[in-house]
Amino acid sequence: MRAMRKRTLLRLTAATLVTAFFLFPVYWLFMISFKTADEIYAFPPVWWPASLQFGNYLVLFKDGDASAVWNSLVIASVSTLLAMLLGTMSAYSLARFRTGGDDLSNWIISQRMVPPIAVVFPVFLLYAFLGWVDTYVGMILLYTAFNLPYVIWMMRGYIQDIPLSLEEAALIDGCTRWQVIWKVVLPMCRAGLFATAIFTFVFAWNEFLFALVLTRTEVVTYTVQVTHYFGGQSNFWTKIAAMSVLGTLPVFIAVIFMQRYLVRGISLGAVKG
Repeated sequence: MRAMRKRTLLRLTAATLVTAFFLFPVYWLFMISFKTADEIYAFPPVWWPASLQFGNYLVLFKDGDASAVWNSLVIASVSTLLAMLLGTMSAYSLARFRTGGDDLSNWIISQRMVPPIAVVFPVFLLYAFLGWVDTYVGMILLYTAFNLPYVIWMMRGYIQDIPLSLEEAALIDGCTRWQVIWKVVLPMCRAGLFATAIFTFVFAWNEFLFALVLTRTEVVTYTVQVTHYFGGQSNFWTKIAAMSVLGTLPVFIAVIFMQRYLVRGISLGAVKG
């Protein structure tokens, strides 16, 4: 019994140390956003600011820089909704009707492996011709297109896990195919649906290269806005930290509220498809 307690204590200690190690950068970033310039460069380091400088955040709203977070939220949210809608319908077609044969799904997921740097210049030329540079429409459509392969691949695996007999029973009871999808398929794969949506949102939220090339002033995302605070002579560390915290909050909140669906969705093993 004593040996078991020792092992449990060691495991808890190790888990605490590992957790503290990985959370320390988050804590340090959060603290920098509330420090003065002198405290940031102080040695030895100031672990806790003498007074919380909320002005570091207020200046972002005063200068209009915080609008970059709103731009990211709009682009990531709308593109995620579109990708989930189109991707789920496509995944259902692949899973139940074998659309395109057995190899189409492999070809679709292979498109997700294309490095963005290989296509960003042609996309820029196309967007310049269409007048979509620095617009919500252009960024939303682009993020939707790049996230679709991931959504289709993941949702196909979740849908294949649903017994076909449930859908056949619903069809026999008089449901249409759309009613089967709405009343049987989506509720059965709800956890996978939310898990896929969260990862899709994070992919769109953190994207940098396309946003850097295809935005100017109107729809600048927070990932691009942060780079504006790095200069040749000095870096605005308070703005960098404050903007980074603001950019982290939406993802953090989404994961907190969807945590049970996220954990369950990951554990369902949808990647087997």
